[in-house]
Amino acid sequence: MEVGQGIHGEPGVGEDDLRPAAEVARILVDRVLAEAPSDDSKRVAVILDGLGSTKYEELFVVWGTVRELLEDRGYTLVEPLVGEYVTSLDMEGIALAVEYLDEELETYWSAPCDTASFRKGASSMASGERKVYAEAIEEIDSFEQGSVASVAAADYIVRAFGRMSQAIADAEPELARIDGVAGDGDHGRGMVKGSAFAYEAARTAFDNGAAAGSVLKEAGKAWAAKAGGTSGVLWGSALEAAGDVVGDQAMGYDARIAAKAVKAAREKMLSLGGAHRGDKTMLDCLIPFEEALEVSAAKGETLLDA
Repeated sequence: MEVGQGIHGEPGVGEDDLRPAAEVARILVDRVLAEAPSDDSKRVAVILDGLGSTKYEELFVVWGTVRELLEDRGYTLVEPLVGEYVTSLDMEGIALAVEYLDEELETYWSAPCDTASFRKGASSMASGERKVYAEAIEEIDSFEQGSVASVAAADYIVRAFGRMSQAIADAEPELARIDGVAGDGDHGRGMVKGSAFAYEAARTAFDNGAAAGSVLKEAGKAWAAKAGGTSGVLWGSALEAAGDVVGDQAMGYDARIAAKAVKAAREKMLSLGGAHRGDKTMLDCLIPFEEALEVSAAKGETLLDA
């Protein structure tokens, strides 16, 4: 097991044999108490956090020992939290955070909080300021009827997303390995989530009557919202830009429209990320592809040949 690993998979302070929960708890407590300040009040705010894929049963088993060890060393635990508060995609692992409290910090820590992502204590909102719904309402987007050609193209696009999603899932370990050389090792997981959600959104949109442009835009929205990371935003925005070019009413789709769509995607990525050709980003692949597609389109080649 990795000890001290970063939230995105960055290498930690070392590796160790897998150990029972009680021993893991002792390692965590020893590490954080080694950083105690000289004016330690012996009152601490504690968070034992899962990172996305750690079962709550395992988390609470570890917590039992963490609590016991802290109390044995004379600490008073002020409103401790155990759960998933800072997650990293689907990472397995546990993080222990301890804040050494003074009077001011304890006041803030104990204050009620009511936000979209975190709630603690009594709500500070008046009862009339928030509506509570007994059941969730699922909204299904309705789409403008597209041309026959656009609907046919949408069918191809959805199937392409499906094949792409499967290919990326198969390549996830290698993508993670490559990213781990100079990055944080989470690119494989991010790409799997992005492409899978994009495929699901594209398929759902098509089933609800969406044509080609709308299918691309819905896929882009899902990729950006669900994948996480910088690449998620870039891929999502690029797909939406391509969808605007493709549209829903074209009478036919050829290499010329495809080239324009790829150009729009490249321009969106460049405007958001600021990278250029030669900076070792995905643009180093996308730009030559765009140029080759434009040359083929100018020659009047079919989309398949291009």
